[in-house]
This record gives sequence, structure tokens and C-alpha cells, in this order.
Amino acid sequence: MRILVVEDEKRLSDYLHKGLTEQGHTVDVVHDGMEGRRYATGGDYDLILLDVMLPGVDGFGVLKALRAGTGANARTPVLMLTARDKIEDRVRGLEGGADDYLVKPFAFSELLARIGAVTRRSAKGNGAQRGNGCLTLDDLELDPSARRATRAGRKLDLTAKEFALLLFLLKRQGQILTRTTIAEQVWDMHFDSETNLVEVAIRRLRAKLDEPFGKKLLHTERGMGYVLEDRGA
Repeated sequence: MRILVVEDEKRLSDYLHKGLTEQGHTVDVVHDGMEGRRYATGGDYDLILLDVMLPGVDGFGVLKALRAGTGANARTPVLMLTARDKIEDRVRGLEGGADDYLVKPFAFSELLARIGAVTRRSAKGNGAQRGNGCLTLDDLELDPSARRATRAGRKLDLTAKEFALLLFLLKRQGQILTRTTIAEQVWDMHFDSETNLVEVAIRRLRAKLDEPFGKKLLHTERGMGYVLEDRGA
């Protein structure tokens, strides 16, 4: 997943960045409410971890601006973080559109459990989504919370980055995605035309996703990019 962390406490934000990155997620971190609002409303995230007490604009203000939008970003799941365990604060956040609340200090395992619960409840993106939160395409099924992908009932043995790449492609199934877009969204890096990072990753993913099966789902559009879609037999 692509996650935005809006947290002004640098020690905690560094901890979250490291831990979530090790889980295979792509993570952006900002440290004040103004930047948080800009990233949240203008970015393309699967989840936002949002601190309540922020300089500039507090978390409630960021949440309000996000939910006031009209695009897909307005529905991005938000997990609010706070050091204040007041019922009034939690009610305010939940009524303002937050999906869950986590009180500091918290164990990283609890954070992961909350993230899993939030993403199971919240549907975002263009992929076909079942009631259990799984994304599907033909005989391909991907469960973001369990970090499990199967095709024709067979588990796909994917690395963390291959899983992230497949998730990104699946959520935008039917869209031609350029190498630049893939590099920026999956690897959080500016694309360098001299590198073949994306091509290598696509080739490795295709070897696991398509080659053992009779039908291709991952297609190359020459000169444009890649698309994940069902084109029939």
C-alpha cells in the first residue's frame, strides 16, 4: 500500500516510516498540518495515518479538508493518532470522517492490526472488490490485509515489492500505467530513464502471475506502459 504519515514527532514518524517500509509499504512522511493537508488532498494514498496535534493545521482540519473533496481521494481511509484519550476527541474525529482512532503510545503490532481492519472496511480504487476486502480479476484474487495473492486457487509466492506492484496494478486494472507512474507510486522514486528497474520487476511478476497459467493478465503496451486486465482467452 501507499501510506501517508502526518506526524510532527520526528522520532515517532521515523519509527513508523521504518516499520511500514519493512512491511513492504511505500510511505510518505510530513510533519505539519499544512503539508499534511496538501499531500492528503492531492496525493494518491491507500491509507493516511494522521496525528491530531499538528502545527499549522490540526488533524481535524486536515481530515475536514480531505472529506470535503469530490474525488477518490476524499474516501481515503484515515487512522487518527493522538496522545489524548478523551471521548470527545474520538467522537469528533469519527464524526468528522475518520475510520479509526489509535491512542499513543501504541504497539506496532496493534497499529498493523488497526491498518488491516481499516483497509478491510474501506474500498478505494478501481479494482473489483469483494465484500471481504479482496481485489479480484478473473481467477486472480488479492487480499491486501493478509498480504496474500492467489490465482486459480494457487498461492503466488511474491516478494514485498512484487506484492505492492501487483496491488497497484490491480487497483488500477484496465488503465495503462507508464514506467514513470509505477516507479513513483511503488518505489517512491523519481524515474530515471537509464534504469530498467520497472522492466525487471514486471518481468519477474509476469513469470509468477502469468507464465504458470494459460491466460495472460499483465500486458505490455509498446511505447506506453503496462496494463493489468482480462482480455479473454
